[in-house]
Amino acid sequence: MEKGLKRSCVTVVVAFLCMVHVSVSVPFIMLHGIAAQCADGTNDNFTHLLTNLSGSPGSCIEIGDGRHDSWFMPLTRQAEIACEKEQGNLVARGLIEFCDGGPPVYNYISLAGPHAGISSVPKCLDRLAPSGYFKDPMDVAKYLESSKYLPKLSNEIPEQRNSTYKERFASLHNLVLVKFQDDTIIVPNDSTWFGFYPDGDFEHVLPAQKTKLYTEDWIGLKTLDVAGKVKFVSVPGEHVKMAKEDVVKYVVPYLQNKPSLTQRLNRKTKEPLHP
Repeated sequence: MEKGLKRSCVTVVVAFLCMVHVSVSVPFIMLHGIAAQCADGTNDNFTHLLTNLSGSPGSCIEIGDGRHDSWFMPLTRQAEIACEKEQGNLVARGLIEFCDGGPPVYNYISLAGPHAGISSVPKCLDRLAPSGYFKDPMDVAKYLESSKYLPKLSNEIPEQRNSTYKERFASLHNLVLVKFQDDTIIVPNDSTWFGFYPDGDFEHVLPAQKTKLYTEDWIGLKTLDVAGKVKFVSVPGEHVKMAKEDVVKYVVPYLQNKPSLTQRLNRKTKEPLHP
């Protein structure tokens, strides 16, 4: 299986799957974003770095050919494939929320993920993946009508809200949201923490806790936060250029052996998972 993680000018995610209810290690998967592929040399080095620092096995999982399909495969299709494989920050959330019968996700660490959308790119064609999370705060109605991915992922459409998506996302043990202080790729930068512009306003940014997604708890973000399971992390640097000491401080602890006292169930059958 190809391994790695691009660390410059791409959106990156690290998600962790706990396969048994009492684990001696936390195996992890790494999912790259736009314009990257697992075979990149820097990706392979970063995967091995995390494995060496944590002692946990990990792999980068590819969808299609990686670099091309990360741009041209719609996120809805990437999410479908992610139920068999995985890729990308928002696709990783799709893995958590959408997949039936998949292994439970124990910890989810997101590096510079556009969780509330991005507003700085031209409106994309349906065939381009970023169209799935482009959000114009001056025309939210069109976003809700036209965007095929993020409104569903974030339970933004009232008549289509799915309690199962919320239940699955809220089942995380840890949600670590890493924002890069000099990031100019994700606009607004607070989208990495689920913050975004208010409807009809391009000047002010609401923190996550002031958004309706949080206050009305559409996906369980508030539930996780109140339980102390959300870590809002801010590190120096440009988009996903993370210093090794920050990797050690903010990523590695969630890869290391941490037994869970909570019995984990198969999502589809609800039967206990056994070692």
